[in-house]
Amino acid sequence: MDASVEAAVADAHRREWAYVLAATVRVTGDIDLAEECVQDAYARALTTWPVQGVPSRPGAWLTTVARRRAIDMLRRRTTHDRVVPALAGFDDADHEPADHGGVIADDRLRLIFTCCHPALAPESQVALTLRLICGLTTSEVARMFLVPEATMAARITRAKKKIATARIPYRVPGPDELPDRIDAVLTVVHLVFTTGHTAPQGAELVRTDLVERALHLARMLRSLLPDEPDVAGLLALILLTDARLPARTAEDGTLALLADQDRSRWDADKIAEGLRLVREALERRPPGRFALMAAIAAVHAEAPTWSATDWAELVGLYDLLVTIWPSPVVSLNRAVAIGLAEGPEAGLAALDALAGEPQLAAYGYLASARADFLRRLGRVDEAADAYRQALAVTENAVEAGFLSARLAEADHDLRSAP
Repeated sequence: MDASVEAAVADAHRREWAYVLAATVRVTGDIDLAEECVQDAYARALTTWPVQGVPSRPGAWLTTVARRRAIDMLRRRTTHDRVVPALAGFDDADHEPADHGGVIADDRLRLIFTCCHPALAPESQVALTLRLICGLTTSEVARMFLVPEATMAARITRAKKKIATARIPYRVPGPDELPDRIDAVLTVVHLVFTTGHTAPQGAELVRTDLVERALHLARMLRSLLPDEPDVAGLLALILLTDARLPARTAEDGTLALLADQDRSRWDADKIAEGLRLVREALERRPPGRFALMAAIAAVHAEAPTWSATDWAELVGLYDLLVTIWPSPVVSLNRAVAIGLAEGPEAGLAALDALAGEPQLAAYGYLASARADFLRRLGRVDEAADAYRQALAVTENAVEAGFLSARLAEADHDLRSAP
């Protein structure tokens, strides 16, 4: 096998999978059948392209092969004449995407909204998005979320059956539904990113595979919905946050907090692109939650040093965010910003006001934030206890190593105290 052809097929899988699958689902109305036909198309590419050459438009070639295969398989079904028009609503004249109030109903967009339909459980929305839109295998999705392949296969199968039995429509929502449904899609993409940005478990701080998938999805949504400010906000948030990746660990692999990062290592191109998108997203009145989160990331990105960070502005942005998205995690981040703007006593008071939040009970960042403010206040024994609490619920090895080092420092200070 020619290595260049293998590389071309792999590149087409990475770039074109979602387009080819979505276009084929439109023909079949059956996700499983469409997947089978698309996999056949990629397999055929491996045998045909070495002979005929790599086509100038690989995605179009693959789509044509997959759709012809789908139509052929449907024709073999005894109920073809009844089933195809009902499920697919497709003929040669129906190739162009529909337009709903100025929103182009690209087939990929139809598939994304199907994967993120509110009738599906959130974990199923994420799994289907990675499986169908990103083209990952079931085993790859299972590894990403640290569950057995059989468990993930069952989850994906149940979600597909739910789509079929509940007759979830394969379409872009109308203008009256679109705002709420877009938020669900963006929430899924944001969850994929945050899971990758700081891996919940494992030896690595970052799951670069998930970060890359989230960035790919956000860029796809941006190309499909270029006038949606929330989409611009999410892409800006991902770019501005991911721009700090090169500086998040020191040369020895230990965690580097934002205050200690070498900002010259931040990705300037991602920051510039993110800042342009933030300005665009903030033009909407009132701004959405992703625009505000991106604005918060922008304040950090524009600060030349940690000490130059405008903490008062950050508190103001968090005040706005918590009103439109009242989340315990947002309140936690707001409390930290208060402590950095007004001093550790004020920050500790704001954190302690969240102590009864059940969603934060096993959230290590609450305990670690308390530990930091207590350390700054000289309450070393209480800080040590808080570091132990954070360690008890932290499963990421890099974060655990950082907390262990801070705990060791606190214990040393306690032993050295007169």
